[in-house]
Amino acid sequence: MMSSAELSIRSRRAAFNRALADADLAAIGPILAPNVVLVTGTDSAVINGRKAQLQAWKREFSAQHRIVYVRTPNMIVTSPVEPIAHEQGKWRGTLSSTGELIVSGDYSAKWRKVGQDWVIEAEIFVTLA
Repeated sequence: MMSSAELSIRSRRAAFNRALADADLAAIGPILAPNVVLVTGTDSAVINGRKAQLQAWKREFSAQHRIVYVRTPNMIVTSPVEPIAHEQGKWRGTLSSTGELIVSGDYSAKWRKVGQDWVIEAEIFVTLA
């Protein structure tokens, strides 16, 4: 049986995936910690902070051949001593126009509970296909 923390994180991940599919920057913002760090899968570019990540997503959403990214968690482990959690899973990117798989790999994410909400503090992606 899943803990309430794991259910909440899975729900936030699903909301993030929906926001990416819908190109909804307003829905992405609250899921990211202000100091969130993202390391991209292919070139290991580092995107520091919520504002920078939202700007990056805005560019992605306006691309002529937009790729829709989906993260699917395989495992979520919450810490018994801190309000943090670790998520591992698979990610994929498909062309929005055709659904053709363009890129995929593994990812890892660190979540932190702030107030009543879980937010992403860090994500690292590895491109494997």
